[in-house]
Amino acid sequence: MTAAGWIALAITVFGAFSYAAASILQAVAARRSSGTVQTLRHPLYLLGIGCDVLAWVGSMIALRELAVYLVESVLAGSLAVTVVAARFVLRSRLRRRDVVAVVVSIGALATLALSAGPQDSVPTSDGLRLWFCGAAVAAVVTAWGAARVAPPGIIAALAGLCLGGAALVGRALPMPPAGDWTVTALAVLTEPLVAALLTFAATGMLLYAHALQHGQVGPVTAVHWTAEVVAPSAVALLILGDTVRPGWELAAAVAGLVTVGAAVVLATAPATHATARPGEIAPATTRPALPSAARPAPVRRTERVIWWGPPPIWIPPKRTVETLTGRPLRQLTADGPHAVPPGWTGPQPADAVPAELAPAPPRPARQLLPEPDAAVRLPLRYTP
Repeated sequence: MTAAGWIALAITVFGAFSYAAASILQAVAARRSSGTVQTLRHPLYLLGIGCDVLAWVGSMIALRELAVYLVESVLAGSLAVTVVAARFVLRSRLRRRDVVAVVVSIGALATLALSAGPQDSVPTSDGLRLWFCGAAVAAVVTAWGAARVAPPGIIAALAGLCLGGAALVGRALPMPPAGDWTVTALAVLTEPLVAALLTFAATGMLLYAHALQHGQVGPVTAVHWTAEVVAPSAVALLILGDTVRPGWELAAAVAGLVTVGAAVVLATAPATHATARPGEIAPATTRPALPSAARPAPVRRTERVIWWGPPPIWIPPKRTVETLTGRPLRQLTADGPHAVPPGWTGPQPADAVPAELAPAPPRPARQLLPEPDAAVRLPLRYTP
């Protein structure tokens, strides 16, 4: 590897740390905000977006000197940095297999760096431009249809392929001639691969955000990095002319697969859920603040529906109750005593009511003071 290659590798490693720092900053901003809108306006979240952009620009620069499989594998190793940093910043739990995955990924990335051979510039032809622009348009159409019907795993894979396509375009993008900045800017604006690069990048980021909103963070991240590393690396080796040092082909293939496997393991780590962006769904780490009381099962009430005929009437049995004197029961009321039939007897016609059960005539209204009687005179006593 040349000196320019080592500098490009250093830029790529810096991009991996930038991606990890962006995840931590955005997680801290989400914890210090009360809603998604406030999180997006938080200074730490905006700083995290700046780190993402810086890492992406650095990867585009590194692709001028390094193979696609090396750059994408190093960027996938940013999950290892995120897991370790989240252990100290966010106090997230670090599993034993996470530690093993971090150590293994570091060794695999070192093997990939040693296996990278000298990379020549890609001759950009009109056919290659047409192929990349057509692929970008197809990616947009496929993404529009998949976002409506496809599950989150398929959307995450498409997001990885789109971002991998952006890496392929960046590898084949011709370098504008150095000189007047107006000529350089005009060459960049009129280059069709620049439009294809921006289309791939924007589509991949939107699809990845959509997959995170509708799926779990760990599986979505694992599928995303797998698709972004494997497929573009194979295309670059077959079409763009990426090379491997002689005798290192098997070691590079094994190291690439180990890097992807370690990324899959680290994608399920608790730290990955702790660094989830606002709006992402992570059911595995969501717990209620207080245990909810068990609710009783709803009681179903059934009513009897009568579809025809009169409603049923309860008819009490015939009973005879007599007092000790053989007379019917009487009840004292404010109007005077009158006979009242027992409450358990059934209704009778009006003309069949016995005379002794007929209600008594109402008494005249009572006077407050009795009238003086001539036979009863109270003596009057005068006290001077």
